[in-house]
Amino acid sequence: MTNWIKSMVLMTAITLLFVWIGGMVGGQGGMVLALVIATALNFFSYWFSDSIVLKRYHAKEVSQLDAPELYGIVQELSVAAEIPMPKIYIVPESAPNAFATGRNPKHAAVAVTEGILQILDRNELKGVLGHELAHVVHRDILIGSIVAVFSGAIMILASIARWGAIFGGLGRSNDDDGGIFGLLIAMFIAPLAASIIQMSISRSREYLADSGGAKFSGNPRYLANALRKLEQFSRRIPLKRATPQTAHMFIVNPFSGRRISSLFSTHPPTEERIRRLEEMSH
Repeated sequence: MTNWIKSMVLMTAITLLFVWIGGMVGGQGGMVLALVIATALNFFSYWFSDSIVLKRYHAKEVSQLDAPELYGIVQELSVAAEIPMPKIYIVPESAPNAFATGRNPKHAAVAVTEGILQILDRNELKGVLGHELAHVVHRDILIGSIVAVFSGAIMILASIARWGAIFGGLGRSNDDDGGIFGLLIAMFIAPLAASIIQMSISRSREYLADSGGAKFSGNPRYLANALRKLEQFSRRIPLKRATPQTAHMFIVNPFSGRRISSLFSTHPPTEERIRRLEEMSH
């Protein structure tokens, strides 16, 4: 129930932010339109956010015949986590990474890249997939998927605000709330707010998922060793289709190989995650 309340508070905050940006861009009419869009996005995201993310990364569903070892690991972990068997997808990317999505444990999916299957051994892969199933158990996957959709929409509004500032406020008079200054505020604040929202749902929940993944896999060192490898390879091999709006969904930051300040990273430091897992193993 606590996690549900946190999710509702976060979704309310995202909706209010969306409406505020709409007001900055289009005045009272823009605010009303943004509220309608936000309501539609909430509904649409609940039912289809998982499909949007999977299609974004060209993920292909696989069966037991297609990937018997991968299927067997997920099946084993699902029993340990006491959840239904999720659908399994493989993303055609050489960068090693993984994520989970879906609206609840009955409609969950886990996705791994081709790259992660090439560099991790069975135990390490078990640790990674245990982490993803922990997100499913904690019901992080719905809020993560919805935030991905909303973050993209907020960035679109910020882009509209930028063009509105260039062309004089989209026809608004300077007497409207904020005028051109409101547009400028929306243009700079919106991306920052979207990043803060992503961080608020990601960093603390990654630690919880690490702990749950260690429990389901049976050994914290499985995930610790996997994270060590993933951190090294992700710095050299970027995830080509990665977007800032979906970065928080992956087990390691898909942008870790690029020059982005750690202050705005959606993930906690990998070194700290490894340290906590190794402490658990003792």
